[in-house]
Amino acid sequence: MSSQPTNVVIAGLGGQGVLKASAILADVAFSAGLDVKKSELHGMSQRGGSVSSDVRFGKRVFSPMVPPGKANFLLVIAPDQVAVNRAALGPAGILIEPSQIDESALPNKKSMNVALLGVLSRYLQFPVEAWTAALRRNLPEKLHEVNFQSFYLGRGDEPGDKQTSLRADGQTSEQAMGRALEP
Repeated sequence: MSSQPTNVVIAGLGGQGVLKASAILADVAFSAGLDVKKSELHGMSQRGGSVSSDVRFGKRVFSPMVPPGKANFLLVIAPDQVAVNRAALGPAGILIEPSQIDESALPNKKSMNVALLGVLSRYLQFPVEAWTAALRRNLPEKLHEVNFQSFYLGRGDEPGDKQTSLRADGQTSEQAMGRALEP
C-alpha cells in the first residue's frame, strides 16, 4: 500500500445511508490493521439535505478530512449530489454513482449505499470476506441478506465467488489503486 492514505468521500442526502456506508468502509479498513480517520458533515440531513463523510485509511493518517481535490474515490448515493461534490475528486480519482447499479435489480431501494460499496470494493485490496464481516457487524441481522445481495450486485459477482477484484477493463484492483493514488 502506498505511503499516502486512501481518501474516500461518500455523499448523498439525509436518510440514504451515507453515514452507515462510511462506518462499514471504516470498519473494513480498521479490521485490516490500517490507521483510519473519519469525519462527517450532516448539514440538514434530517430534512433530506446534503450529507457527506470523509474516510481516510493507510499506514498513517493524520487528519480525518480529505483535502479538496484529493479524493481517490467519490461515492455518491444521490444523483443530484454528483455535481455538488465533484470538486472533492482528485484528477485520477474514480467516481462511483447510482447509474452504475441496475436499480430494478436491488432487493430493496434503501440498500443502494451498500450496492455502491460493492462497486467500491472492486477497487480496494480488501477481501470480500472482510466486507461481509463488516456488513454483519454494522447492520441488524434481519437486514443481512438483502444487503449481501445488494453488495454482490454492486461487485458484479455472486456470493461465494472467489474472483479477485477484477475491473471491467481487465485491471486488477491493485493496478487501479496504483493509478488512482499517483500524485
